[in-house]
Amino acid sequence: GCAAIGGKDSMSGSFMDKDVPPTLISFAIAPIRAGEVLSPEFKAAGDPVYLFSGDGPEGTKAAWEAFHDLARQGGVKAAWAVEESAAEAVMKMSFGESIGFKADGELAAEAWHRPMAGAIVAELAGDITNPCARRIGVTTVQPAVDLGTDSGAVGELLALNEAVLADVYPTRTGETGSVEAFTYPVSERKAPAVKCARPRAFIPVFPGTNCEYDTARAVTEAGGEAEILVVRNLTAADAAESVERAAKAIARAQMIVLPGGFSGGDEPEGSAKFIAAFFRSGAVRAEVEKLLERRDGLMLGICNGFQALIKLGLVPFGKIVDTDESCPTLSYNTIGRHQSKIVRVRVASNVSPWLAAAEPGEVYSVPISHGEGRFLASEDTVRALASSGQIATQYVDLDGVPSMDTDFNPNGSCFAIEGITSPDGRVFGKMGHAERIGPELYKNVPGRYDMGLFRSAVRYFRES
Repeated sequence: GCAAIGGKDSMSGSFMDKDVPPTLISFAIAPIRAGEVLSPEFKAAGDPVYLFSGDGPEGTKAAWEAFHDLARQGGVKAAWAVEESAAEAVMKMSFGESIGFKADGELAAEAWHRPMAGAIVAELAGDITNPCARRIGVTTVQPAVDLGTDSGAVGELLALNEAVLADVYPTRTGETGSVEAFTYPVSERKAPAVKCARPRAFIPVFPGTNCEYDTARAVTEAGGEAEILVVRNLTAADAAESVERAAKAIARAQMIVLPGGFSGGDEPEGSAKFIAAFFRSGAVRAEVEKLLERRDGLMLGICNGFQALIKLGLVPFGKIVDTDESCPTLSYNTIGRHQSKIVRVRVASNVSPWLAAAEPGEVYSVPISHGEGRFLASEDTVRALASSGQIATQYVDLDGVPSMDTDFNPNGSCFAIEGITSPDGRVFGKMGHAERIGPELYKNVPGRYDMGLFRSAVRYFRES
């Protein structure tokens, strides 16, 4: 009945004018079935909100058990483990869906801002009677938090909450406004030279790659086979052997998937420089050209993999070429730091076999995690890509409109471009992690997550 407890000490010490004090970070892990996990945002107006708490360790444990039993019975819609106070809890629970809260229960005015270690605030499906729980209010249609003596609009409270560290960790760039929504439906796609019932995907792992297992899982769940190869570069002999093994693996494969991560050894330019150099090596380059030009294979690059495809010229040109300053590129996010969140993308073209299951205009939710995802190209280049259906996906706002607002376009990509393809669509590069989806994930961010990329790729070889 005890949680697994672990910890890590900090890199305490000094560097130049920075002093890091000795620090211990501890954590406890309590396993639970994913389907029983509750998200914290208020779900609907008109629901009672209760505070579960007790005096001392035994009282707190009894409150937790009462809450847990009720949750197992389906009586809890949302819950927040109190960090500072009950006031903070109901405020943050209101942020997700802008559902308000009005105090109407037993909590005294002075108690709202009192520390409550171990307490839980929960939105319930109905009123209850339990000695460990007391009603403190109700959710409301009006987007405001009203504690009786204190009140505030949800939007204003959210802005204040996000502004606390805005000077250190900015959340916006100031750029807003919508941009053109490109649309290019396709009725016919190129078929592969040879069909394959269970196509194989070659997944190379470079220093810094961190998405190979998610990618392999996505391939196998779609009905394909995944072959992961760790690229070793400790010595010249290791690198040469990795080139040879990669070339043989590509020859066995029907598709190549370059997974995401943070490729090492790319300074100062960043953006997958080492990966691009590896794929330009003689044997690997030759097999890539055979795959794409003779066997009509597919290639996908996600996040760091997209950066590699751009550097190689595989997008937008469909082949490995020497790139220059006139070519599209990926640069640092305009916000000046890493972004990790759920964004919405609109399918602009399904010319790619990877997007055969999607229709132009459809909007999907996609997890992103990158610091260099800003797509840059001249307007003439963008127009040319749009006219040939090579702009595959764009970042969009809540209304499905392509946007330059940082809330929706996390990196400031021109024309809100999230992904592009080669002219025939068989090479596809995108920033969003289409492989990082599955049951019980992102429960507090509703949306349509599965574009069907990997299912479409497998079907391409089976049915074309």
